[in-house]
Amino acid sequence: MEKTAERETGRLEAFSDGVFAIAITLLVLDLKVPRADSLPPGGGGLLRALAKQWPAFLAYLTSFATILVMWVNHHILFTHIRRTSQPFLYWNGLLLLFVTFVPFPTSLVAAYVLTPQARTAAAVYAGTFLVLALVFNGLWRHASTGRRLLDPAARAASVQAITRQYLVGPVAYFAAFLLAFVWVPGSVGLCLVLALFFAFTGALPRLFERKRSESS
Repeated sequence: MEKTAERETGRLEAFSDGVFAIAITLLVLDLKVPRADSLPPGGGGLLRALAKQWPAFLAYLTSFATILVMWVNHHILFTHIRRTSQPFLYWNGLLLLFVTFVPFPTSLVAAYVLTPQARTAAAVYAGTFLVLALVFNGLWRHASTGRRLLDPAARAASVQAITRQYLVGPVAYFAAFLLAFVWVPGSVGLCLVLALFFAFTGALPRLFERKRSESS
């Protein structure tokens, strides 16, 4: 029975990894090579043309970092999850739905961040990550409530640490969403800061668990 459960979670994680890989690859399509006939005159024409694309590079970096951190956290969850259920499969599918949507608001920010429509673009961008944070919470809560889908060996301290960490996401991304209507650079910048924050805190439950195992 245990091996069957592991095969089920293994198939789900492998499928999810493929979707994450496709979504993160699509982000690079927003980076365009400047046409030679459109370059400004002078020896530094190409450099200036590339510099003008800084919104696309910033949006690419922020979205890449966010999807990467989501993939890492998704992997961490599956070190604790050992079983699946039909509702859990739909939760995971809903998460992947919005992961594959990320390239669209990334393109939106890159195209409109320097226009009068920048607030709308930034709001859609931050709002996408807000929804992703909510779905991540739903996915984890479904698996961890009553430990219904967790490995019996999963430490309670690690489970609680993940739960506390995930509570930060919806609040912080909601702040980024509101900030989009008053300060666009701050909203996009906050999304990047949050990606770095979750990259660090996502390792804490594993680090805590490792120290506990070493001391025991």
